Amino acid sequence: MRETGPAWPWPAGAATGIGSMPGTDIAEAQRIALGELPVPYLPELPARGPGADLVGRSAGLLVDLPVELYAARWRIAGRPGRDLRRALDLLERDLDQMTEQAGEFTGTFKIQAAGPLTLAAEIELPVGGRMLRDPGAVRELTASLAEGLRGHVAQVRRRLPRATVLLQLDEPALPAVLAGRVPTESGLGAYRAVGSGTATGLLRSVVSAVEAPVVLHCCAPDVPLDLVRATGAVAVALDLALLDRLDPVGEAIDAGLGLFAGAAPTLPPPDRGAPSSDGRAPSSARVADRVRQLWDRLGFPRARLAEQVVVTPACGLAGATDEYARTVLTACRDAGRRLAEE
Repeated sequence: MRETGPAWPWPAGAATGIGSMPGTDIAEAQRIALGELPVPYLPELPARGPGADLVGRSAGLLVDLPVELYAARWRIAGRPGRDLRRALDLLERDLDQMTEQAGEFTGTFKIQAAGPLTLAAEIELPVGGRMLRDPGAVRELTASLAEGLRGHVAQVRRRLPRATVLLQLDEPALPAVLAGRVPTESGLGAYRAVGSGTATGLLRSVVSAVEAPVVLHCCAPDVPLDLVRATGAVAVALDLALLDRLDPVGEAIDAGLGLFAGAAPTLPPPDRGAPSSDGRAPSSARVADRVRQLWDRLGFPRARLAEQVVVTPACGLAGATDEYARTVLTACRDAGRRLAEE
């Protein structure tokens, strides 16, 4: 079993966001992330359009695999063009803002990128069809992403020389890729499933390349926790509302995997004439209670909870209002503090 305490690359009672935020103002989004969270992060603002979305931003990090937009989808291009330049310009602008606001930050700072399997399920080949259809293309994509992320992490580390950089790999498509549920373009079929061993090897090659601790995030049901553990990731980020089997979660935690617990909804509840406790978002007490109940059901000592668990929203906040996003991040922060004080 892994020892808790200083080994974890985050402070006890930590909280963070998943990645996306509403709006188009990166300066304000970065201020919120730095001001509200013990583990701040570089926000993604997909409302700015193509290139600011998770897939476009991550595809821009690929080395020697330029991308372009075609029929509103990202695909491999013959050479770099304006779509790639836009994605890179947006990222550079965001990194500049991060440097300006967090250049002296001394704690753990998180950045995010899509993982190789999700990119393979989203990016198309030049001849049509998603990269997932061609195992050789998937291997090439993975190697390119690993090299690009290694450089990206190194750049962030240079810009934030006093911080510990934590990389979150977003793999929302992972369960569908493993189960052969990614639909073809016609919608009449699905791409062949990627074997668990192959998927583990691809993810492990990225995790081992980046020279930073990695959190694997998947906001989908049926997250393969045995596979996540085998990749070398230090933690898994899950939406607690989607958990239907606790035994695999308990086994992963017992084996030393950290848990980024998605305990706060990304959108406010529908108005049914009965306002919530604060009118917009769940209170920190409710968020903390949700995490605590899960931990107690798993049977682990409370002393480990605040060290091994990081409190987060269930997923990204791009669909929320600015006010709700700030409120839910504050609730996560205060929930983490509550858990640390117990």
